[in-house]
Amino acid sequence: MKYHILPPSKLSAHVTLPASKSISNRALVLNALSGATMSYLSNVSDCDDTTVMMETFFLLDAERREGRIGVLLPTVNIKAAGTAMRFLTAYLSATPDGATRTITGTERMCHRPIGVLVDALRSMGAQIEYAGNEGFPPLRITGQRLTGGEVTLPGDISSQFVSALLMIAPQLTEGLTLHLKGNIVSRPYINMTLAMMREHGAKASWRGRQTIVVTPDHPYRPTPYQIESDWSAASYWYEIALLQPRPQSPIALNGLFSKSLQGDSDVADMFKELALQTFHTSEAFQCKTTVLNRGRAKRHVEWDFTRTPDLAQTMVVACAMKDISFVFSGLQSLRIKETDRIAALQTELRKLGVQVEVEGDSIMRWAGSKAQAPGDVPYLQPMAGTAIDTYEDHRMAMAFAPAAMVLGSIDINNPEVVSKSYPRYWDNLREAGFEFIIE
Repeated sequence: MKYHILPPSKLSAHVTLPASKSISNRALVLNALSGATMSYLSNVSDCDDTTVMMETFFLLDAERREGRIGVLLPTVNIKAAGTAMRFLTAYLSATPDGATRTITGTERMCHRPIGVLVDALRSMGAQIEYAGNEGFPPLRITGQRLTGGEVTLPGDISSQFVSALLMIAPQLTEGLTLHLKGNIVSRPYINMTLAMMREHGAKASWRGRQTIVVTPDHPYRPTPYQIESDWSAASYWYEIALLQPRPQSPIALNGLFSKSLQGDSDVADMFKELALQTFHTSEAFQCKTTVLNRGRAKRHVEWDFTRTPDLAQTMVVACAMKDISFVFSGLQSLRIKETDRIAALQTELRKLGVQVEVEGDSIMRWAGSKAQAPGDVPYLQPMAGTAIDTYEDHRMAMAFAPAAMVLGSIDINNPEVVSKSYPRYWDNLREAGFEFIIE
């Protein structure tokens, strides 16, 4: 399927954003570890990643209730849900029911490395075998009680590995002392995990800047938990606010918390440098956030995305479409996401006449369309009649769609990938005035 997207003649956006996928997935694990039912959770995300986790916990609970451990769920297929692969690998390893299950996913998922997490779990007593290639899913896991103790991990791996270990830590006989070596990426996601663990009764905290301690004497307790809306999803509406032509309309976003657990709430500060102002009218769950474009954006920006790698695609496309030169660093984790996002961005931006430079695995730079100095990278000629490929990556589709407001239209291949995190994205764009031709 392909969408041919046309921009609105007049933008009118009053958007109820999806619930946070990151918070929903953590809440599901913590809720299950506390022994609570799903009724304790409200406003759970309906995205693909969260749905596969909910289905897994539902079947695990049914096995326990019916006394059929390992029968209803011999294989857990998490499809393309990377978060589910990491979190459920740890959860199933630390579930002392003696059942052996295989966890697998899409072909792309079975090429995403998981050896660091498996090695850490094995050091705590986990029984995990590779059912395919060494270091990659699928995995064959036999659940048992784990010891815990001291574990050391590189700090520049996915924070989901860290969070997966932290969330099972109160169940470990010795608790967990986790040492993170070197530069720690996505620290806000680790802090989110720790805050939610504490809200569910655990004792978990940083000891200095590189070590986290979780004690075994504070188990989780069932806790009613309401999930806030997703700041990552909000980033695409900030992009739309930036790219809309004058006269400009405010964009109203519902359900965001100004004081959020989500590191991606940094998007408000990033777009502030591009002249967008954010106003919160309430701190209640149904608070309203209004985004206005006021003034003139900077012509050059430099940001480190170590804390917030999921915002990188939004910011790269937004800046390229506004002819804002940039140097973006801290992108190392983009190579092992749903796709190699650095390579995907390079390839698809070239179709739009933008050639970005990449240094190693962590820096992207673009000199802007007016680059003249020797060695600078100018605009290319846009390729007529081409569509943006999405690489089974929801964020590629959502980041490129707003470019229609600058280009006059844009084609997006395989637009259904947005269901991974924001199932109603295209519906929300239609409601805001965008038009779609399905090809």
